Amino acid sequence: MSPVIAATRFSVLDRSRTREGHDGPEALRDTVRLAQELERLGYHRIWVSEHHGVPGVAGSAPTVLAAAVAAATRRIRVGTGGVMLPNHQPLVVAEQFGVLESLFPGRIDMGLGRSVGFTDGVRKALGRDKDVADDFAGQLDELLGWFRGTSPTGVHARPAEGLTVPPFVLAMGEGATIAARAGLPMVIGDLRGREKMRRGIDHYRATFRPSAWASEPYVVISGTIAVADSPEEARRLLLPEAWSMAHSRTRGTFPPLPPAERVETLRMSDKERGFYESGLRGHIAGTEEQVAHELETVLKETEADEVLVTTSTYDRGALLDSYERLARIAGLDGAGPA
Repeated sequence: MSPVIAATRFSVLDRSRTREGHDGPEALRDTVRLAQELERLGYHRIWVSEHHGVPGVAGSAPTVLAAAVAAATRRIRVGTGGVMLPNHQPLVVAEQFGVLESLFPGRIDMGLGRSVGFTDGVRKALGRDKDVADDFAGQLDELLGWFRGTSPTGVHARPAEGLTVPPFVLAMGEGATIAARAGLPMVIGDLRGREKMRRGIDHYRATFRPSAWASEPYVVISGTIAVADSPEEARRLLLPEAWSMAHSRTRGTFPPLPPAERVETLRMSDKERGFYESGLRGHIAGTEEQVAHELETVLKETEADEVLVTTSTYDRGALLDSYERLARIAGLDGAGPA
């Protein structure tokens, strides 16, 4: 095994993607079941996401889902990838993570993003304007202040105050700069834009300021990784997400994932086909040997501390098989035969 891969942590973000013929509640239960399997395989952490009003994603309340995941597991770290801070009052976010950390001490992560509602309708329903994300750095400072007990309001966040819940910044746009200035670990993606990702990592490391939360930079790279018996099987894992993304780009709605065999028979417009083919490029996909080689290359280029795998596909059995194979590549404790 590559010593570079062996020295790297491996984790998973599961978006609770809905699938054709399967409803949202089942998608949420799928996430909980996957967390149990990932713990068995030895993955470091599992994160859940926040999306509102999206037909293809059931995960709309990440701290609630994180509680369910943590209750169903024993060792794996559990967190959010992420809570979209502009959608919420920082005090409420601090309280929610304070409760999680109190119930599951030493296992909770606080991944934070700066996206606001995806559409005008969602933003209106959330009571947020599009430009609220411009003050993400200020919102982040306020949130961390609730844990330190430094709020100028005189209010105290219970039970968050005095607890340590590791914060991570999802680095989109200005995220790398904000993470560096705040002295926080950074999650950056995706693997398809390697050059842009490397520039963001270099900037983060060069401008990082040590803080009470992190004494040195910590880089998590994120993206899709698919491992199978053959390159063709690995590529088929990518088809449902690529088509759903192409559909959303051309029709404005992100749909449930279709099975790969249906995607292969679909007729697409030239524009839709262009987005679809683009969505299939740049990921790490192939056999165990191919993926190990590509992973080693990326890790040498980025010197990342951790890999956060974000693969979504229709076939949950094939997805688990992919994670089992990746666990073998990474030499994770508990990784068994596929």
